[in-house]
Amino acid sequence: MSESARPLILTLQMEESAFSRFETLRRRHFPEALNHIPAHATLFHALPGEEETVVTETIDALARKTEAPEVSVTGLRFTGRGVAFALDSADLSDFRARLASAFETWLTPQDRQGWRPHVTVQNKVAPETARVLQADLTRDFAPFRFTAPGLLLWRYLGGPWEPRAALLFGGSR
Repeated sequence: MSESARPLILTLQMEESAFSRFETLRRRHFPEALNHIPAHATLFHALPGEEETVVTETIDALARKTEAPEVSVTGLRFTGRGVAFALDSADLSDFRARLASAFETWLTPQDRQGWRPHVTVQNKVAPETARVLQADLTRDFAPFRFTAPGLLLWRYLGGPWEPRAALLFGGSR
């Protein structure tokens, strides 16, 4: 597969304190051999890589007109073989819906289904291991908020991701 045919992934850029908190947990609890990417919240899993210029310009144009959303971290979610922090933001959900409309013909079934924003800090472990972590994290959890200054566009490389663009809300690259 040529590089340009590899899909693009769009994630949320988090303010540093929130990112650091999630990244520390991910490094501690995600299987090291499988942890190729930083902590993230995915907006789209597979946008067409061969359309990178149009994808980037569309995201940038919409992000420039959008204030940086505030995101609430509302709790923990057991994923079967892992644990994720649940996120909630009406403004971010609205932004994603507008992008989904713009990209409608390109969306995969995964990106067409309902969007449940989250940050995975553990995956691909035994369910019992995940339940223990969920219980441990839930015991000390207090909801918190962070601001999302922008979006990060990545190219999927079969495991690792290659950074392609950082697109700021209310600003530009």
